[in-house]
Amino acid sequence: MTTSPPLPWTGADPYAAALRTGRGPLFLRRADGWLLPLEVERWCARADQVDRQVLDRCEGAVLDVGCGPGRLVAELAGRGRTVLGIDVSAAAVDHTVRLGGQALRRSVFDPLPGEGRWGTVLLMDGNVGIGGDPRGLLDRTARLLAPGGLLIAETAPVDVDERARVHLTDAHEAVGAPFLWARLGTAALLRYARGWERAGQWAAGGRRFVALRSRKASSSAEPPKSTAVISSQRAG
Repeated sequence: MTTSPPLPWTGADPYAAALRTGRGPLFLRRADGWLLPLEVERWCARADQVDRQVLDRCEGAVLDVGCGPGRLVAELAGRGRTVLGIDVSAAAVDHTVRLGGQALRRSVFDPLPGEGRWGTVLLMDGNVGIGGDPRGLLDRTARLLAPGGLLIAETAPVDVDERARVHLTDAHEAVGAPFLWARLGTAALLRYARGWERAGQWAAGGRRFVALRSRKASSSAEPPKSTAVISSQRAG
């Protein structure tokens, strides 16, 4: 597997600026002008009660895909859990590290430490949309997890299944480069989850979640042996 190039939005000023200030507004904008507000303030705050309830379900070593500014990584690290965040944004990785978490600047489709050995993979805050290819993302996640490992995904609060090319934009109309994204409600995610066992679904605080358990043995693997191993592989 070769390392993928940085995604076009990773250097987008609107996203980096929002993470620096800890507030929006920040939106995903489709070509037709439709805007999806992004919850920057919540992402940059400490893990809330709903987040903590999700994290209580995590098993083994945890990989937070699209960790953003790192609130979930920091919460798990504070509990003494082995956890690694990955994000394509340098600003997000830097923020996570400042909170005391371990993070790498990587795409989920890049080579990653511990492939095939993670106990839990998190796809929170709409990250089931990464790459605009839900089935491809689920297949990749299955290869990251240990056999019987757990995927916890946050789905859209409405019944939706769409893929679109979007931009990041702020109130001043600064715009990043376009990238592919998907929005999935719970029913849509479950349709794509062939080969997974359903491990639960629930709603809390106006948010919706699905837990899926991998069935197939994974072929790889360097185990996430320790925090030291994870730390030594941090990307600059």
